[in-house]
Amino acid sequence: MTNAWVKIAVLSMGGMLGVNARYWQAVWMARWTSPAFPWATFAINVLGSFLIGLSSAVLAHRLPGNDPARLFIVVGFLGGYTTFSSYTLEALGLIERDRPLLAVIYLGGSVLSGAGAVALGLALGRWLASPS
Repeated sequence: MTNAWVKIAVLSMGGMLGVNARYWQAVWMARWTSPAFPWATFAINVLGSFLIGLSSAVLAHRLPGNDPARLFIVVGFLGGYTTFSSYTLEALGLIERDRPLLAVIYLGGSVLSGAGAVALGLALGRWLASPS
């Protein structure tokens, strides 16, 4: 099997698992959140941002640049798990339902929370990966 096919397989498996994690988390969260605001997508994007920061820092320290584990976790799983396209569609839906303030809160809150979560994940990952 060529290196390209290994990468395709690794990315596909990670993406498949990430998409399922996103879907089932949204189903679970729908049981206890209000449909007035897309809480599941918001939470998934913030958690995914944190995890991509954390895993990027830890894996960069522990594994070489092209290790399949990095492709599986960061690009495959977390790429499939986070939901930017859903995020933008839901924001537009809020605007179309005459909820522009909620749309602005959702858009801004997601970006700021995501950036903060990435920074926190990177800091934690670097701390965990640093020599004791």
